[in-house]
Amino acid sequence: MTGRKKHGPRRTGARLFKPLALLILVTLFAQLLYAMPAFAQEDRQAPQSKAAEKKRREAALHGPSIQVDPSFAYYQNRTPESIADELLQRGYKTVHYFVVNENDVNRAFINALQAKGIGVWALVLGNGSYSTARFPADWPSWQMELLKPLNDGYYRFSPHSPAYVQWKKQALARLVRDYPFDGIEVAEPYFPEWDGINRGVYGDVGPLARKAFRDKTGLEMPDFTDASSPRYYLTDTVTYRKWVDFRVEAVNDFLNELINGKGGVREARKDILVATWSLAVDAGPGSFDKLRELQGLDAAAMAGRVKPDIHFLQTHWPDWLKPQESLPPDYVKQYEVFADKIKREHPGLPLGVQADIGSALLMVKDGGWLSAFSDSVRELGYSTWTAYEYHLGGYMYKEAPAPGKAQRLSRTEVKIPFQKRIDEGSAKAEGSVMVSADAESFILSPGEITVDGSNLLIRSDRLPKKAFRLTLNGIKDTPGFWFHNKTQTPNSIAGNVIVDVPKH
Repeated sequence: MTGRKKHGPRRTGARLFKPLALLILVTLFAQLLYAMPAFAQEDRQAPQSKAAEKKRREAALHGPSIQVDPSFAYYQNRTPESIADELLQRGYKTVHYFVVNENDVNRAFINALQAKGIGVWALVLGNGSYSTARFPADWPSWQMELLKPLNDGYYRFSPHSPAYVQWKKQALARLVRDYPFDGIEVAEPYFPEWDGINRGVYGDVGPLARKAFRDKTGLEMPDFTDASSPRYYLTDTVTYRKWVDFRVEAVNDFLNELINGKGGVREARKDILVATWSLAVDAGPGSFDKLRELQGLDAAAMAGRVKPDIHFLQTHWPDWLKPQESLPPDYVKQYEVFADKIKREHPGLPLGVQADIGSALLMVKDGGWLSAFSDSVRELGYSTWTAYEYHLGGYMYKEAPAPGKAQRLSRTEVKIPFQKRIDEGSAKAEGSVMVSADAESFILSPGEITVDGSNLLIRSDRLPKKAFRLTLNGIKDTPGFWFHNKTQTPNSIAGNVIVDVPKH
């Protein structure tokens, strides 16, 4: 919020004019002299800022990245800086910030990540929302209709709704204009759903889709439920093929309007990176055609229409739902039918791939699996990878807290970043943190220790000015902040862990 200066009563009178004018001139001159070094400093910092931005943009297109939804409990009651530090401990230089609602964005989180050199994508969903808070009053009219009602907490919006398309375009333009994201990506722009006709979750088959198809082709929408109807999709296959093409064009036209349309993303910020997303699935040789038919996705056509800076293949639920022992870390090699088509039609376009590492407890993937996945993706020639969602991975439940390199903030302050959130009570317990320098040692008191998320913070006048050692013992992690396994026994540092602290 912009602060406003409060002005007192206005003073009048000719006798005040000359002293007041002189005072103003002197004040302005003094401010100018004071500002000149600052201007020079800004000039010196500008190239560094541009260089940092360029570095983040490069990282956004290359190397490992991770998806983060800061609305999860794991990210609450801690500073955004501590989240950034934790992600750096894991080696991530790029984050895909899952924006659940474009009306609710954590600016401090973005700033903290970028201040640490971490690039930030704004990841939004294309075909709906989990939240309608502060949406326009007419948002219910945007909704798709499926063959059967589905009340699962997700509101599915139709790309055939002009009102929705216009609102979404304005929301994304405002998002990239008001927040300093390095990139914007619209994931899940597809129609429902894999095997949707058989399961009754196929859409959009409501009045919005019916009207759009009639206006475009002059034909009535196929019938998907009455096998005796002459319009049944397996009977009138000519119309059904036109319907399939119509859905593909609808998805790609929708994305193109959001990104390239008048008043869209690129008009709002021409320099921002853009990523398109589509699904990939291992369903045999016909996977590409089947996904195109059922969900309106043609990745190569999408890239040609939108002209993104990178395209991501998102692992579809029939694959990511498999438990770790049933989904080898090199499963992405089965997606070559999708990747090869994109490479043929857009040979210079970088490709990324997305995995799910923990949306359901039975399919959680651990750190070893993720490391092997990363190696496989690189060997297959993908530019980058990401995974949903950082704190859902199996490493969160299996690994003990491990300290990183100590940072000497001042003579009396030290920060020890960990690779996961740590418990403050265990860190403050008697004997948890001991200081040693030469032959002298002492135990830090609870008042000299605080915890900020994954950061152990020490503030003590007793710290030596010279280099010293910390011995850490018994520090635990925080199952209460996890999504799964909240009642699990906490993992604890095994034995005594030594951390060297540099001199001040």
